[in-house]
Parts: sequence; C-alpha cells; structure tokens
Amino acid sequence: MAEITAITPQIKDKTRCNVEVDGRFFCGMKLVTVMQYKLKVGAEVTEERLSEIQLESEKETALDKALFYITSSMKTEREIRDFLRKKGYLADVQSYVTEKLREYGFLDDAAYARAYAESMAKKKGGRLIAFELRQKGIADEAIGEALETLTGEETAARNTLEKYLRGKDITDKKVIQKAYAHLLSKGFDYDTAKSALGSLRDED
Repeated sequence: MAEITAITPQIKDKTRCNVEVDGRFFCGMKLVTVMQYKLKVGAEVTEERLSEIQLESEKETALDKALFYITSSMKTEREIRDFLRKKGYLADVQSYVTEKLREYGFLDDAAYARAYAESMAKKKGGRLIAFELRQKGIADEAIGEALETLTGEETAARNTLEKYLRGKDITDKKVIQKAYAHLLSKGFDYDTAKSALGSLRDED
C-alpha cells in the first residue's frame, strides 16, 4: 500500500489538483474526482487503484484535450503521450486516448512519417530526416518506408549548397570544406554531398 502525502490545486487549472504518493508526484486529477472517491492526505491506497480512478473519471476529458492538441498539425503517438503525461495523466489514460485516436483515424505514425519526410526532403537529407523521426518516436520500419518514397535528394543537396554558397568564394578550399560539412549537418550522405560539390565546381 502507498500513502497519499499531498493533494494540491494546480496553478493553471483550479478544477484540478496534483496528487502525491509517498512524497512524490503521482498524477493530476479533477477535484470532483478526489471528493467523489474521498481521497485525502494520509489515506492508504494502491497505485493501481489510483490509476483505475483516473482512467474511469478522466479518459473523456483527456481525449478532448488530445483532440484539441492535434487540431493544428499531425502528431505522433509519442507526442500525444508526452502531452498527456505533462498534463498529469497516467499510462492507462494515455493508452486509452491513443487507441481512440487511431480508431478515429487521427493518429497514424506511418502516415506522419511519409508526410514529414516529403515536406522536409527539399532542404534536408535522409539521414537527418530519419534522426528527427526517431526523436518523435517513429519506428524504424515506418521511417524506412517513408524514405523509400523520396526522390531528388541530389537536387535538394544542390539547392542547399547553392543557398549556402551564395556570395562566397567557391575557389577557397576552406569555404568548400565548410560547405561540405554544412551538407553533412543537413543529413545528406557523403556521396551525395561530394556529388553536389563536384557538379557545382564543374559548372564553375
């Protein structure tokens, strides 16, 4: 058994409170739920029971917040879970919400990966796009499938290079070295960066 050691109102939402268990933050919860289940400081309760209470009382509220969160742009499952976790929702609520969003067609990591890769391909290489998608919680399989649909990476590298070298002396070896490093930092692989530099110098 664990002990509820604090129940404090949230600063940004006075209808909710933070519940601490054994001296550490455990979850956020509506004040009406706290009163309904007669939760109070000093009461003994299992963490599993608190998770059940939050799931039953707040799953629809959490779903509404997640739906509002995704109105501006597509989100990944990890981003949804991180958003809810920061709001104080536990893993059971997060799982309920993400499952509902998938059912409604609002959450699709594979589709997100394809859209993100396509939008970034004009200015970034596949390596950087893959890294950023992993940071967003996308699985490697979905990343691989998204990158397979891309074409014109050499053109993107060339455009990036021309923009970087605008107004610079391309006969200067140090400038070329920095341009090469710039292409690598944008996620283009070594061969693509070398090819873009070579074609530009040949034209010059």
